[in-house]
Amino acid sequence: MKDEEPFLLDDPGRLKALAHPMRRLMLRHLNRYGPATSTTLGELLGAKTGTTSYHLRQLEKYGFIEEIPERSTGRERWWRRAAGRGDLRLPTPDQISEGDRQALAEIHRTGMEEDRELFERFPEAYLREPRWVKGSRGFGWMTEEEFDAFFEAYVALLRRHAHRAEDAPPGARPMHVRLFALPADSADQKKNTSP
Repeated sequence: MKDEEPFLLDDPGRLKALAHPMRRLMLRHLNRYGPATSTTLGELLGAKTGTTSYHLRQLEKYGFIEEIPERSTGRERWWRRAAGRGDLRLPTPDQISEGDRQALAEIHRTGMEEDRELFERFPEAYLREPRWVKGSRGFGWMTEEEFDAFFEAYVALLRRHAHRAEDAPPGARPMHVRLFALPADSADQKKNTSP
């Protein structure tokens, strides 16, 4: 993950491939646990192998995953997250057509549902394992250029310290890491002025 370039999802096919809920679950599993087969994923997700095979082929077609030829034998194909695909960047609405904005909205919607679930688990996880659970809330004034630089530095820091499941050293654990940043002076926030 150290030298990854951002993978922009400005292609309508890529965007639609990632908007599918089952494909997102598959990618999440491959991130967390490493390589898997369509049979393994089907058992975990409660889906038929034909269904998982189809979704895996779609993820491969758009560059999210790759087959591991040295582990694949006969009909059993092993899949992993494609190298260089950890830094997925969504396009801004003006970078895609009006028709593709629905897929972008779906990615945001499902992503926020996942994040909301993580936030709800935070207090209990903190009580159970405080050395492994950290949170931070910040506030500051930035120009657009400074905010871009801040975001890129955050992504670089994450890449510098993160490993793929199959490359993780002993003692490493899969970690959910989130960064949310939005203007404190947007129209819908003017009612609430607390940081």
